[in-house]
Parts: sequence; structure tokens; C-alpha cells
Amino acid sequence: MDCKTSQQMLDAYLDNELERSDARALEAHVDSCADCRDALSSRDALRRALHAPGLRYTAPDALRTRIAASSVQPAARRRSTPWLRYAAAAVLAFAAGGICVQMWNMQQSTQQRLTRDLLAGHWRALAAASPVDVVSSDRHTVRPWFAGKLAQAPLVQDFAEQGFPLAGGRIDYLGDARVPVLVYRHGQHLIDVFVLPPGAPRNVAAAALENGYRVAPVNLGGEPAAVVSDLDESELVRFHQLLSQVK
Repeated sequence: MDCKTSQQMLDAYLDNELERSDARALEAHVDSCADCRDALSSRDALRRALHAPGLRYTAPDALRTRIAASSVQPAARRRSTPWLRYAAAAVLAFAAGGICVQMWNMQQSTQQRLTRDLLAGHWRALAAASPVDVVSSDRHTVRPWFAGKLAQAPLVQDFAEQGFPLAGGRIDYLGDARVPVLVYRHGQHLIDVFVLPPGAPRNVAAAALENGYRVAPVNLGGEPAAVVSDLDESELVRFHQLLSQVK
């Protein structure tokens, strides 16, 4: 892929509109091209800035009052038949209930897909020759490595003194989104900390357990993340507490 093609695809990539094959080709090019990497970072920063609360305009109270006053219906308006009002209310209630159920099902489905992707990413790492792309226990090495490959690098902390040494990091996928993964070890156990992509549900299925592997949500320096490991529950809670203190 050349720079011209890459530049044309950046916006679609940030909006998750590219086919998976095209996204991987773009990522491979961005990893090796500093100009396109800078362009991607700039566009991502602009997108974040456009969502800032300060850009929203709040209507003044006087305008709200005028609109409310102009919406008053004439007093002589013919009253509707009571049974029609009851029927309309019932229809609206039924429709609202259906929408709520549909939204709940969509949320559950999104959480289930996210949990599945988290477990699949962890299992792929266990089966690979190495579960990390950058091998280092130095946070000052791991974070800059992410900064050179992703628009935003996660906060990195080593917990070797507490029994959870940093092993390094890698880039993985959750759906079509590239995400940073911090890798820790505890004895013979491997621990993956996935930093969730923008728009991912913050309530990852807590206490999700499959084949001895647990998925648990955590806050990493203000960003939603998820821990995946075969640690027992007590050790996972202790590691969770360490991550929650990262700032």
C-alpha cells in the first residue's frame, strides 16, 4: 500500500468502516510509515476534540420559555374519548417495552461478543511462540513502543515487587479494533490486560468464567480495560486492586 491510498482510507479506518483485510493492510503500512502514522494520530485527536462538551450549544432559558408558550393548545380543543386515550397509552407502553427489550438484547449480545473476543485473544497468545510483541519489564520501554504504533498508548506499571512482574506488551484485536495489551506474569500464570476500544461496553461480563479462564473489568488510569487469566479468584482480586491504583 502507498501513502496516497493510505491517506484516503484513514477516515474510514477510524470509523471502523474498512473490511478486515483492508484494515490490516493499512495498519501494516502505518506501522512502517511515520508520515501516515502522524496523519492517523492527528485525525484521531481531531475526532476526540470534536466530541468535547464545550462545543455543544445549550439553548438559553428564554428561548425554551418562548417555545413552551407557543406550544400551548387552545382550551376549547375537543377532548378525546377516554377509551381512545387508554388504547393509545397501551400501544405506547407496548412499543416502549419492545424497544427496551430489544436494546437490552443488543447490549447483552455486544457484551457476549466482547467477552468471546477477549478470551480468544488470550488463548491465541498462549498458543503463540511468544505472548508478547515487545519483551520488557521496563514500563519506559513498553509505553513508547505502543505510542509508535497506536494513536493512544496505555499507562504501564510494573508490579514485580508485589509478585506480578511486567512481561511486555502486544497489539491484539477486539472485533475490528486494534487494542494494546499489557502482559504480566504470576508464577506460571499469564495475565493479559486489554485496553478496551472507544465505544466498548464498560461493563464487561463480570465474573465471566470459561474453561478455568476468568474475564474481569478494571479501570486502568481512567480507561476501561479487562483482565483475562487463569488466576484463582483471590489472586485476580489482588491484581485488580493493583491495576486500579495506576495513574
